[in-house]
Amino acid sequence: MAHDSNIAEAAIYVGTYAKYNDGSLFGKWLKLSDYSDITEFYEACALLHKDEQDPEYMFQDYEHIPEELVSECSLSEKFFMVRDALEDLGDSETTPFLIWCNNTGRKLSSEDTDDLIADFKDDYIGEYDSEKDFAYELAQQRNDLSEFAKSYFDYEAYANDLFGDSYWSEDGYVFYNS
Repeated sequence: MAHDSNIAEAAIYVGTYAKYNDGSLFGKWLKLSDYSDITEFYEACALLHKDEQDPEYMFQDYEHIPEELVSECSLSEKFFMVRDALEDLGDSETTPFLIWCNNTGRKLSSEDTDDLIADFKDDYIGEYDSEKDFAYELAQQRNDLSEFAKSYFDYEAYANDLFGDSYWSEDGYVFYNS
C-alpha cells in the first residue's frame, strides 16, 4: 500500500474493456470527491459510457487510492468509508495511519474502519526528526534523572533499546509496538 495521504484528491480514469479492445482509450478522470458512495460513482460511470449496452468498466489509471481498495476492474465500496474516516482523522494523521496499516498487516479492505482508527490512535506516538530525538524527549520527561545525568545520557543507545523492542518508526513517525 502506498503511503498516499491525499485520499481527498482520489481519482480514477474510467474506460471500458470494449472500447479498449476496439483500440480506443476513451474515458475520463472521475474525481471521487464528487461522489458520496459507490452507487453514485457507478452511476457516473454508466452516464459516461451510455453508448454501451452493458459496459464493463476498466480503470486504466488511478491516483491517491490505497491499492487494496482498487483494481483494474473494481473499486471497493469501502473506499468511501475509508475516505470519510481519513478526512475526519485529519491531514496530520492520514500518512501515519496508512504507514501503520501497512506495517501492522491491518486491512483497509476488510476490517472495520472505526476499529482500525481506534487501534491506530492507541499506537501512534507522533512525528520526530529521528529515533534519537524521540529518545531524548522521553528521557527529558523522566523525573528520576537529574539534569547532570541527562547531560551525560547516551540518547543513541537509549533509542536503540527503545526501537529494538517497545517502539517502531517509519519516515519519522513513531509508533508503540503493541
